[in-house]
Amino acid sequence: MIDEFAKDNLHGRLRRDREALLWKLDGVSEYDARRPLTATGTNLLGLVKHVANVEARYFGEVFDRPSPEPLPRWQDHSAGSDLWASEDETRDQIVGFYRRTWEHSDATIDELPLDAPGHVPWWPEPYADTNLFAVMVHVLGETVRHAGHADILRENLDGRTGLRPEHEQRIDEEARAAHRAKIERAARSAAPFKAH
Repeated sequence: MIDEFAKDNLHGRLRRDREALLWKLDGVSEYDARRPLTATGTNLLGLVKHVANVEARYFGEVFDRPSPEPLPRWQDHSAGSDLWASEDETRDQIVGFYRRTWEHSDATIDELPLDAPGHVPWWPEPYADTNLFAVMVHVLGETVRHAGHADILRENLDGRTGLRPEHEQRIDEEARAAHRAKIERAARSAAPFKAH
């Protein structure tokens, strides 16, 4: 009973956060979706591409259920090639790949019990041998982390924030500026107490 509850709960949260990550691309120009928005090059479309590859690997080859689509070798990701979109990759291709990955991942999650064994070759021993529960928690953590990154990037682009469009509120620039100024004052007031 608890296994099914845990599985359904984790799966439901993963589905919610997948949608939240994709929503961050809505209404963004092609340039803004791709351009580096941090010193390390983090960008909205690259986050989606990265999370799609992560999910495809973890719910695919870890359980000997490889993605039906070709994936670059996991060793090649150390160069960061999955964190940005090249000029010949379209937004529709990347989003489509992510959505198809969901279908494959969901089938793995639906068909396997939480204690189904898996092997993660890129994890160090003794952690490489794992199970579906641990992988679900790991992938949910990755998705939430990167959806949070996307939320901050989007806020810096046009001020939009939130988890879902139905909860989005109209931006009150004056209230935001006052709130930010209050936090700035508190930070400056605390600065004299810093050890020298």
